[in-house]
Amino acid sequence: MAELTVHVPGEEPAADNHGELVVLLVEDDPGDALLVEELLADSALPARLQWVQSIGDACGALKAGRPHCVLLDLHLPDAQGLAGLARVLRTSPHTPVVVLTGLAEEDSGLAAVAAGAQDYLVKGRVEPDLFGRTLRYSIQRKQAERAAAALREERLRAQENARLERGLLPSPLLADTDVEVVARYRPGRAQALLGGDFYDVVQAGDGVVHAVIGDVSGHGPDEAALGVCLRIAWRTLVLSGVTGPELLRQLERILTAERSHPELFATVSTLALEPVRRRVQVMRAGHPGLLLRSMSGARGSEPLVDLVEPAFGPALGLLPGVADWSEEELRLPGTGALVLFTDGLFEGRTAATGSARLGEDGLTALARTHAHLPGPRFVDAVISGVESIAAPGGGLADDVAVVHLEWGEAR
Repeated sequence: MAELTVHVPGEEPAADNHGELVVLLVEDDPGDALLVEELLADSALPARLQWVQSIGDACGALKAGRPHCVLLDLHLPDAQGLAGLARVLRTSPHTPVVVLTGLAEEDSGLAAVAAGAQDYLVKGRVEPDLFGRTLRYSIQRKQAERAAAALREERLRAQENARLERGLLPSPLLADTDVEVVARYRPGRAQALLGGDFYDVVQAGDGVVHAVIGDVSGHGPDEAALGVCLRIAWRTLVLSGVTGPELLRQLERILTAERSHPELFATVSTLALEPVRRRVQVMRAGHPGLLLRSMSGARGSEPLVDLVEPAFGPALGLLPGVADWSEEELRLPGTGALVLFTDGLFEGRTAATGSARLGEDGLTALARTHAHLPGPRFVDAVISGVESIAAPGGGLADDVAVVHLEWGEAR
């Protein structure tokens, strides 16, 4: 006799030591209960019957350990008609229910199916084979319903993540310029929840190229939505002419108004690059430094990569209305690039140490080994390099965003 194996990830039904199915019978009539017991014994279903006589006892049994199926009489001391079915479904919505009706109550059986039962059986008209098939099919249909619901939910989540990612990671808004932009985003290996890393690049009417990169603390739809909000607000403010510390103050006002709970904060780096004058104004709100690539300069034509860490203030949202930030001007080489990144690029643990993080110094050393590569290849090589030296488990531990801004003849 073949046994029916039921497996539902994350919520296992109860079973005895012999691997039999557990069928919970809710029936107050001892004679009808004996009839069900005989039907189960004569069927081809390897199952054990657990008998209770009221809805209250049934709910207690369901909370103690979920059976594979419930056989439910519609006339009980503490529930009549569909009220009992509703209580069972509320207590254990993932357990299939087959209702038991009298000879003149087929309409009640149909109503029960419409209300959430998997099937119904008419007392006195059930043969052992039909009884066994009904229970088997009810269990299998419930599994199929759960699998289909999980698939629909996963598809909806994937669609929502895609919409959020499009908001977090826009196309640069540039006119004719001497700056070439390379942007990359890599999700963390967990991929269970969407992160709040974001970036944007726009060019103002005076030719200055503005860029931002940020990271909202935590992972999930609330954090991602807040990242989208900050990114859009930053673009709007910059194109409206708001720059300098006032830009970060306005972003913080928006963050504190839109965040879902007061613990949320965001680190941000924003810059205003003047490629013709070879200078850049940088502000940091709790964000990591940036890499400066020099393709030429006083030390000759050998490509160089250095970590620069301009002055910074606290992350947005940590000290609302109190924090302040200042701009720092950097002089730039004749040809070169600035590389903005989120902390996922250097906070992962390395295989060489097992516990120590790569850190910004380690990232800089890695970037120097690829200093001779053109922009797109340089960015991809650095990200791949970080992935390759990750500790066992592989991949990036957190989401990573990278923006590479290159100017001059070397681009």
